[in-house]
Amino acid sequence: MTVSEIQLYQILKNKLGDKVAEELVSFVRSEMKTEFDNRKEVYAMKDDIFAVKSDIAAVREDMLNMKSDLLRSIYVVGLVQFLAIAGSVLGILNFMLK
Repeated sequence: MTVSEIQLYQILKNKLGDKVAEELVSFVRSEMKTEFDNRKEVYAMKDDIFAVKSDIAAVREDMLNMKSDLLRSIYVVGLVQFLAIAGSVLGILNFMLK
């Protein structure tokens, strides 16, 4: 028993008796353990902001999708710039040869 459980037991023992106080403290302990196990999935990320493991996994998946979209956009923009430069050079050469 922890100090707080002992204190709770002492308070309840005076009012309810030994057996009932022990059962009540045992019940509170089991409920607290259950609640702790349920919240074990929660990670503290920063200050008072919390995230569940499944939320973190979803964010990671979104980041991977965003990365692939960003790479595709970069390649398309690079190709368009190359074609614009090539077209400009051909236009200047065509103008100069006439």
